[in-house]
Amino acid sequence: MKFLGYKRPDGKVGIRNLVLLLPASACGSDTCRFVAREVKGTVNIINQNGCAQVESDLKITQDVLAGLAANPNVYGIILIALGCENNQAADMEKIIRAKTNKPLKTFIIQEEGGTAKTTQKASEVARQMVEEASKLEREEFDISELIVGTNCGGSDPTSGLASNPVVGNMSDRLVDLGSTSILCETTEFIGAEHILAKQAATPEIADQIYTIIKRYEDHLTNVGESLRNGNPSPGNKAGGITTLEEKSLGCIHKGGHRPIVEVFDYAQSPTKKGLVIMDTPGYDIASVTGVAAGGAQVMVFTTGRGSATGNPIMPVIKITANKQTYDKMEDNMDFDASPVIRGEKSVEQMGEELLNCVVEVANGTQPKAEFWGMSDIAISRICNYV
Repeated sequence: MKFLGYKRPDGKVGIRNLVLLLPASACGSDTCRFVAREVKGTVNIINQNGCAQVESDLKITQDVLAGLAANPNVYGIILIALGCENNQAADMEKIIRAKTNKPLKTFIIQEEGGTAKTTQKASEVARQMVEEASKLEREEFDISELIVGTNCGGSDPTSGLASNPVVGNMSDRLVDLGSTSILCETTEFIGAEHILAKQAATPEIADQIYTIIKRYEDHLTNVGESLRNGNPSPGNKAGGITTLEEKSLGCIHKGGHRPIVEVFDYAQSPTKKGLVIMDTPGYDIASVTGVAAGGAQVMVFTTGRGSATGNPIMPVIKITANKQTYDKMEDNMDFDASPVIRGEKSVEQMGEELLNCVVEVANGTQPKAEFWGMSDIAISRICNYV
């Protein structure tokens, strides 16, 4: 199976060809937004971090920013800093350069003469980058070049019964074709970790699965909290999910049935092809952001209650098996898996259809979140990550 993509100078293959306006800290976010508003073909993110952070917290922010810059869907990066933040532009440049050799230009607001002058200068460079990017043509690549993220949000019983198994079947198909499928949301493995650990390719990987779950639970215990105080969410409960374990048993279906070959940290990139686990929060926007920073070109996102989330550099395909949700949220939903619930189609049939949908998106078809310009970003912090 093939798709049409863009070859990057670092050897990766993107399915989009974007110029990214990247703020080093919160103080550069508005200027990035102003430039993106001026120059078609650019995207920006809103970064609420980058200053007033302890060292380990700042490192997570830097890892995410550098990972987003290195994502193969990005042609080039314009980094904008205020000048006095903890996340200094020179440091951020080095971290990005360690990950990719794409075009990169930096502007520092305090040195350029303020917001208006920085916006003007950065816009000129952005236009040049967009023009350069437009000269690239799509080439044919094997599907093994794809890294596909899987996530869920606003789950209800139809998620565990149908949409997550459909995604799992798609994941199995991808792995069999030599691609990489990322399973994430560590806190939503709790109660089903023993089942997931049996899927590990080695005893060491099984131990890693238990370790990342214990780390979350220990952290919450140390601050006098319990994950079950907020999970399942009110929306999950209203939809019919009664316990965290019930939610987890549905969540892990997204990984399918192939061996788990790697467990790695938030916002890092997989080093192996196949089914892998990224250690992310259960908060879906922070989880999706981490997966994009890890290099996934596309995300498949299941939702029973309905979700509107998207990502500025990674297309997010929404799948639901709740027909009522699909009909009510037509603006947001891309794939209707409810025929599985009604017994009209099998999980295998819909898994194949979903894989074809992923390839269509890789070839340029816009899912609803991308069409509407949904661009949610949330960067996990040490207080809710360790």
